[in-house]
Amino acid sequence: MKAVQQEVRVIVREGGHPRQVIWQGRTLTVLTILDEWRTGGRWWLDEPPRDCYLVQAGDLTAEVHHEDGPEGRWWLARIQD
Repeated sequence: MKAVQQEVRVIVREGGHPRQVIWQGRTLTVLTILDEWRTGGRWWLDEPPRDCYLVQAGDLTAEVHHEDGPEGRWWLARIQD
């Protein structure tokens, strides 16, 4: 997996799971969620907890993260290269 660490826009399904990932001008439909987990974030950097998803979206296998909190940022953490 290759680290990307770019903020992305994500359209969610009911329940908060990702339905589409919009990255580099492309809208990729999430075909399946391969894995999901929750992490506390790097507390020493004051990162909020987050939900993490390993998804198959079109031809892209990617790890996307969603931060807790009022802003609720989504970002593309890693992609399969």
